[in-house]
Amino acid sequence: MLQIQRISKSFGGVKATDDVSLDFADGTLTAVIGPNGAGKSTFFNLITGAFRPDQGRIMLDGVDMVGRSPPEIVRHGIGRAFQVASIFPSLTVEETMLAAVGVDQRRAEVLHRRFPLPETRERAAHTLEMLGLADKRQRRAMTLSHGDQKLLDIALALVLNPKVLLLDEPTAGMGPEERWRMIEKVHELWTREKLTLIFIEHDMDIVFKIAPLIVVLCYGRVLATGTPEQIRANPAVIDAYLGTEQHEGAA
Repeated sequence: MLQIQRISKSFGGVKATDDVSLDFADGTLTAVIGPNGAGKSTFFNLITGAFRPDQGRIMLDGVDMVGRSPPEIVRHGIGRAFQVASIFPSLTVEETMLAAVGVDQRRAEVLHRRFPLPETRERAAHTLEMLGLADKRQRRAMTLSHGDQKLLDIALALVLNPKVLLLDEPTAGMGPEERWRMIEKVHELWTREKLTLIFIEHDMDIVFKIAPLIVVLCYGRVLATGTPEQIRANPAVIDAYLGTEQHEGAA
């Protein structure tokens, strides 16, 4: 499905990503963790075309994504939701979704139609139902709670039918209850849609509970990959990121 082959990226002589190779199989759920400055967001930016790697390849179903524009990469099947929700605050939830579908269908007139095409409305409605936002479709995006704005951002990525969905800290800025509701919705989405889902997360309780596979980045390199049990027991990960106290609390 998604193969990262020896990618590197430097900024001003600092290697943000250093010879990273990873395989993400079809339908897998993977957490990417690591200390601040480990290169997690840069890694996502390279996959989605926001940055171009200095070397290496990013293969999706055997097709190299390097050098393609972000819209092209989206059309090939890689979607992303951001740490800070990227929404249209003055539009309603439904209008936001219809606009996203219209652009994906390359029908600019959809943005200005009073009565969107039936298939456009159906696709948007299905995604809102899936994310639990159907009853809020007439609300302006700016009036939604922080958690619902994040869900709307995920819906905008999901409505474009990605093969691979990247979630950059989906629980950032949330309280404990809202955080768990969000991650349960993400897990439900992965289970139902059979996506290849990769998410960055700092909350180790969440990571160890729902991620079958964990990738640990440190100083731009892959420090370790494995199951939660393997990561908990890895001395290098404990030393670089988890720490003895957090490690004991997560066990």
